[in-house]
Amino acid sequence: MQSENIQLEKNNFIATILLNRPEKLNSVTPEMAGALSEAAAEVNADPAIRVVVLTGAGPKSFCAGSDIKELDSYNTPWEFRNRPDYCDTIRAIRKPIICAVNGYCLGGGLEMAMTCDIRIASANAIFGAPEIKLGWVGGGGMAFALAHSIGPSNAAMMLYTGDPVDAKKALSWGLISEVMAIEGLVTRACEIASVVAQRAPIAAQTAKINLRAAYSMTREDAIQYERDLQTICFATDDAAEGRRAFKERRNPTFLGK
Repeated sequence: MQSENIQLEKNNFIATILLNRPEKLNSVTPEMAGALSEAAAEVNADPAIRVVVLTGAGPKSFCAGSDIKELDSYNTPWEFRNRPDYCDTIRAIRKPIICAVNGYCLGGGLEMAMTCDIRIASANAIFGAPEIKLGWVGGGGMAFALAHSIGPSNAAMMLYTGDPVDAKKALSWGLISEVMAIEGLVTRACEIASVVAQRAPIAAQTAKINLRAAYSMTREDAIQYERDLQTICFATDDAAEGRRAFKERRNPTFLGK
């Protein structure tokens, strides 16, 4: 994968995906959407990658959503409807994803951040769903994600007004897990990623599947599904290694098998 605006680096079981268009607040073009799809496919196919860090270049913005100037390039509403969606691309990544939100996180950028599993932010982060101010609504799962993360009333406040919230309020609402100075943001994201990377890869990916499934299941179905997933994980070599390591009082060595 080669793209100036989407950069993928791999190191110590961690893949870092960088939105690299800071002069445009890392707003996403169709070319970038395509490059993100390639990056996601590469991450999924590489067994050496166990966790992903997603962030934006520069101190001003994680992602300001789609590049508005590019939206008129679609010939018909149907063509717009069936465009490659970068939120779907990030959602398709099977490995756990930590999102490091630096600055503006707006529109499709907010949707993309909410497709990630863990979100942390810099103190200057700004979160918003401003689409209504331009005459439309989000299309990458905005309402579903907001309602599940911050509750229906707070979601309605963001969706109906289009007004942004700062990092402090986002933390109090549960939209993000931590707030810190921007200088240490990516370092902290990588620290979290390193912890996740030490865990059994199959179990980590299964935990992600389980958590997502729990959103749409009844309690009884969710418990049964979780029990089935537990049984699958229990049968892996990594689970056997975990039991051996516990008995031998050492740290386990997980191989993703």
